[in-house]
Amino acid sequence: MSDFLLSAEKICFIKGSKIILQDVSLQIQQQEIITLIGPNGAGKTSLIRILLGLLKADSGVIHRHEKLRIGYVPQTINIPQVMPLRVCDFLTLSAKALFNNNKLSDEQVHVVLEELEIKYLFNVAMQGLSGGEVQRVLLARALLKKPQLLILDEPAAGMDVIGQQKLYDTIKRIRDSHACGILMVSHDLHLVMAATDRVVCLNTHVCCTGHPDDVSEHPEYLKLFGSALSGLALYSHHHDHEHDMSGNVIESEHCLTCEHSHHEHEEHQKVVVKKDGEHG
Repeated sequence: MSDFLLSAEKICFIKGSKIILQDVSLQIQQQEIITLIGPNGAGKTSLIRILLGLLKADSGVIHRHEKLRIGYVPQTINIPQVMPLRVCDFLTLSAKALFNNNKLSDEQVHVVLEELEIKYLFNVAMQGLSGGEVQRVLLARALLKKPQLLILDEPAAGMDVIGQQKLYDTIKRIRDSHACGILMVSHDLHLVMAATDRVVCLNTHVCCTGHPDDVSEHPEYLKLFGSALSGLALYSHHHDHEHDMSGNVIESEHCLTCEHSHHEHEEHQKVVVKKDGEHG
């Protein structure tokens, strides 16, 4: 198999009289995590839809690996409250409708739910899930397709920073265990730089692309996001405790990195602080 799963060359897309995308090129390699960032209206959603084949570009070429299997995770999904639907039913019905898989067993569902640490949701109604749980169920649905490429549209939207970090850690494990490429769309600029191999900064055209450290110092990136980041500082906290799905600290006998009480842990682990050093 070629290292490149999908490539887009000089993609242009015009809606009415407005140019949405202009000469956008992108390549996604096997086992690479790429994050697509950009302001609202930058063309990120249009580009994703073109890559998925849901929109046709006005010009440009898309190359996909032969029989490429793509798993897509949307921001959210709307299920009517009057339609009781358990997680297991949702995944089974989705497999039949989307993947033409009529032989999905409970065991296959259990395996993917266990991988995402949500096996306890098997019989829970979709309507009763939290935002983070919904995202993991949608991720489970995508994994059931055994994708070579995962496309995730704002996968951590609506989560707190601990939930976001936990999800990004899960995404990295999926990349390694499934040997798939991953393309994420994200606005979570304070976390995304540590969660990706390559960043593509889009604002109708590709402003800059490369390693996260390089992009974060690029003039075009700073022009778009510098003011948004000027009041924030990043704090990295290395600890030996764990967090549950709600972000709560799971107690350990002793924290090897700091001598904080439980309350101090909650304050200490905040990753976004005001620039003057006061907690935000």
